[in-house]
Order: sequence, then C-alpha cells, then structure tokens
Amino acid sequence: MNRIISKEYFSANVVKFDVEAPLIAKACRAGHFVIVKIGAKGERVPLTIAGSDAEKGTITLVVQKIGVSSTKICALNEGDSITDLVGPLGKATHIENFGTAVCACGGVGVAPMLPIVKALHEAGNRVVTVLAARTAELVIMEKQMKNFSDELIVMTDDGSYGNKGLVTNGVETVIQREKVDRCITVGPAVMMKFVSLLTKKYNIPTIASLNTIMVDGTGMCGACRVTVDGKTRFVCVDGPEFDAHLVDFEEMMMRLGGYRDIEQSEMYKVEHKCKAAGN
Repeated sequence: MNRIISKEYFSANVVKFDVEAPLIAKACRAGHFVIVKIGAKGERVPLTIAGSDAEKGTITLVVQKIGVSSTKICALNEGDSITDLVGPLGKATHIENFGTAVCACGGVGVAPMLPIVKALHEAGNRVVTVLAARTAELVIMEKQMKNFSDELIVMTDDGSYGNKGLVTNGVETVIQREKVDRCITVGPAVMMKFVSLLTKKYNIPTIASLNTIMVDGTGMCGACRVTVDGKTRFVCVDGPEFDAHLVDFEEMMMRLGGYRDIEQSEMYKVEHKCKAAGN
C-alpha cells in the first residue's frame, strides 16, 4: 500500500495528494500516469502524475470528485493508504526546444500540465501558459505555473478573475501577436477539441493528452480505444498524448458519455446513504 503524506483542498471538489511511491517517483516523467484503486474490489482509476520528488519518494496526484470512485479517493486523509498504485504508465511527453510553446489547460487538466510546463521550460522553450476555469474559485495551481512559465494568462468564463473568455480566446491572443511553434493542451475533451480546431487553422503542431475511459491501463482490455488518423489507438499504451489534429474528438466524447447514467445513479445511492447516516 502507498501512504498519503499530505492532503490539500484546491476547491470543494478538487483535492491534491502527495503519496509515497519511491519507485514511481524515481522513474516517472512528464506525461506519465498511474492507476489507483481503493479497496480490494475498487474501480481502477487513471490519474496523470502532477509532480514527483525522487528524493522524498513521493508523487503528486490531483483528484476531482465526480463519481463514486473519485469520491472515495477524495475521502482519504493524511496517513491513510491507497490500496493499489501502479505506474508509471503511458508514454512520456516528447520534450525538446521547439521555440515558443503554448500550454493550454483547463479544469483539473492544469495539474498534469504542470510537469509538462516545467520540462518545456527546462529545455529552453519560451513557455506561455493559458490556464482556464469557469470561475475564480476553480482556478488552481496558478502560483506553481508561474514558476515555470515565461507568461501566464488566466481565463475565466465569467470574468471573475484574470481575463473573461474561454481558453481558446487566450490561445488566439498569443497566436495573433507572436509565432507559436508548439501547442500542448490538457483538459476536458470538448476544450481540447476546440483548441485543436483553432491551432489547425493556424497550422500549429498540437499535442493533446487524452482522458478516455480506462480499465487495466496495459492495452489488454481495449476500453480506452480512440481513433487517430483513421486508425484505432489505445490511450494507455500508445498515448496518452496524440497529434490533436488527427484525433476523432466526437467519437471520444460519445464514448466518454457511455456510462454517465449509471455513474449518476450510483452517485445518487452513495449520497442517499450518507444523508441517511447523517453525514
């Protein structure tokens, strides 16, 4: 088991954990992910590694409370242990000195973007990070992003913090004023889709980190399959990062919604039990 060293709330539904995992901390690179399981019969949940400390032997995970499994993870506290933690999995982000790199992230996609921004910065790139959220209360990891970004642009849907608008508004502002050599996007599928459509218009190479439904994380089950350039690929072993201009985002979003009714039903049962117990 892997012990939780620290726990921090970014918001009511987004939690950061530092977890003991010395072998993973030593081996992981930007873009890698882990599979987490809570309880012997728990669901396997893929989480991109948001940071690591090889000396301390810890990795950082950021979890958004959405369904039953993520709620169970978020309920853990400092000193508790994660039943199973497997990784690092997937292919690491390809890092080199591209020139100017725009990193477009939103929601909890900000967390896995942090090690990518750090790696791009250390490789000598000019890094412009566009961090987006629906409202000011949902902006996370701004300070950490500033540490490795030459420029940080914050966008909020309602204008309650930073600039009013979507992540694409921030990205296009940068594109219109300077040459962009690379774009990386991490966040909700619909956000990555529109970032991809925008950068395709300007012929800017773009990489998206996909967040498909995943089960075993080793390429055996095929649950994470996506269509890239007309061919079937598995996010867990071929990705999670792909050429965003070649990804069939419509198919991906359709498959992401395949179990939504079941998830909502199970979450309702959990909430009902908590209310009945007086929690």
